[in-house]
Amino acid sequence: MRHEQEVPTFDLVRCLSRAMDLIDSRMANHHLRVAYICNAMAEELGMDASARELVLTAGTLHDAGAISLGERLALNEFEASNVEPHCERGYQFLLAYEPFHAIARQVRYHHLHWEGGKGEGVSGNPVPLESHLLHLADRVDSLIDLRKPVLLQRREICRELRRYSGSRFRPDLVEAFLGCACKEYFWLDIVSPTIEPLLAASVREGGALLNLEGLLGIAGLFCRVIDFRSRFTAVHSSGVASVAETLARLAGLPDKECMKVRLAGKFHDLGKLAVPPEILEKATRLQQSERAVMTTHTYHTYRILESIKGLEEINAWASFHHERPDGKGYPFRISGEEYSFCCRIMSVADVFTALTEDRPYRRGMDSRETLNTLLKMAEDFQLDNELVATVRGNFDQMNDARRSAQSAALREYEGFTRATDQGPPIRMP
Repeated sequence: MRHEQEVPTFDLVRCLSRAMDLIDSRMANHHLRVAYICNAMAEELGMDASARELVLTAGTLHDAGAISLGERLALNEFEASNVEPHCERGYQFLLAYEPFHAIARQVRYHHLHWEGGKGEGVSGNPVPLESHLLHLADRVDSLIDLRKPVLLQRREICRELRRYSGSRFRPDLVEAFLGCACKEYFWLDIVSPTIEPLLAASVREGGALLNLEGLLGIAGLFCRVIDFRSRFTAVHSSGVASVAETLARLAGLPDKECMKVRLAGKFHDLGKLAVPPEILEKATRLQQSERAVMTTHTYHTYRILESIKGLEEINAWASFHHERPDGKGYPFRISGEEYSFCCRIMSVADVFTALTEDRPYRRGMDSRETLNTLLKMAEDFQLDNELVATVRGNFDQMNDARRSAQSAALREYEGFTRATDQGPPIRMP
């Protein structure tokens, strides 16, 4: 029987892909459609199973570096321009997770034109064939109008690809695509609402299994994609994860439970990928409509992670961090045993981190202000009394853990911004 924390890598990849597509309904399943086209073409080209899995994963994550809705929508135009920034950001995101180094290279050049063979390399470095495969698959999806029957569009799409064969696209890849395109099921699969299980079936047993340490590794990638969209959120998940683990240890939980709490902290804001950066970075009080959007993030976190067998407990801890002991939290209004001790740890850790770090609208609070706020929230049954008492008795230890984790995350973020030329540095409180 599979250990509860042995999770297939591709299950996590699909979750991250779904979360990135939450930004707007027009983006739904874009990554998955591109991945499906990539996989079909890879089979047509006779690639072996391991190579197909790599390009399928690259397709599932290829727009990880596209941060805003405007950027995503612009990229979905066949004649997309200014494509380099999101390619480089995606490359830097994926490069930070060692098992995805090959995938990162494929993503880096996935908008490169073939130009009669000039696209074989960039600055003397060879470009993977898979980058050109991704490019073609991505442009095919941009040509599909989901409002119309797809079988009525295939002739025009194939004509467009032939038109650009040798200029935009590698001719051998165009021929591989045309080999797939003659089959009706290929087109129907692309637009099928059940495309996700079709893709999962293409990966051998879901890919490599990740134990708890492996999950923590890939969760670091999640943190970057979630938090690095804004300089104001760039270190938040790392801080919450560290504070939650420290609080769990202070509460006497065993090592394995503390590691799981840390993992929940890294995942807890996954649903914020559905929140536009302009809301995350707003320097004034959110309006009612903006608060309504922000409130959805924990719901999305829960729904995205609930499909992964073995992560049920960690999902609950991650997703219930805005629930309350009195049952008046959101979005599920849980109480009693459902609002478990580790859920309560996550709630306290999230508030502690939010209070002590800088936000767009205020500086981080000092120890007196933070403790006063936490104690008031405990009195109002918004946070667990015993855990707040633990914070009160160990404030410096917890704040040091936050600072240390967020300083490390800040160094990563500043390296990321230097590599992608994205925005000014931020200050650590």
